[in-house]
Amino acid sequence: MPRAGLNTDRVVAEAAELADEVGLDQLTLAALAARLGVRQPSLYKHVASIDALQRLISMRGKAELADVLGRAAMGRARDDALVAMAHAWRAWALDHPGRYQAAERGAAPGDAEHEEVSRRTITVLVAVMDGYGLHGDDAVDAIRAYRAALHGFVSLEASYGFAFPSDVDRSFDRLVHALVRALSSWSDVSEPSPL
Repeated sequence: MPRAGLNTDRVVAEAAELADEVGLDQLTLAALAARLGVRQPSLYKHVASIDALQRLISMRGKAELADVLGRAAMGRARDDALVAMAHAWRAWALDHPGRYQAAERGAAPGDAEHEEVSRRTITVLVAVMDGYGLHGDDAVDAIRAYRAALHGFVSLEASYGFAFPSDVDRSFDRLVHALVRALSSWSDVSEPSPL
């Protein structure tokens, strides 16, 4: 019988906290069991494997990030929304490095539940891109550029990749404002020529 108070949601919540503390790649079922004060076999009543646990952390992280971005964009449009979301993205990612790493993983093909959660973040971004008049492939390209730029910056910052003594916040602000300028004129950019 499962330990009182121990359920899948609590297991995933504790695993997400532990992943933030030690890193997603260092998360083990043994360490999680010790944190929860149970024997490792007790976890299998709630999660089938470490891969299954990481999937659940990924889904939780994506849902949390979507909520964070949605709150940041609320009542804002276009440039103001992009700037607010960028700062919220960075803050959440740096505060939750394990969850962020998990959230950036794609859903396995055919995993409809995971894909549905993944779309929540994209839905927020689509709504903001709509304010720029970007739809279809233009919106997809813009969202990919925005995500790639923010993810690249945050990942480098989290892994101490910025060794120069210059102010990292200033660099981030400049990146965000460059993204805003690029996306403001996104539809003016001609189609890339084939290689």
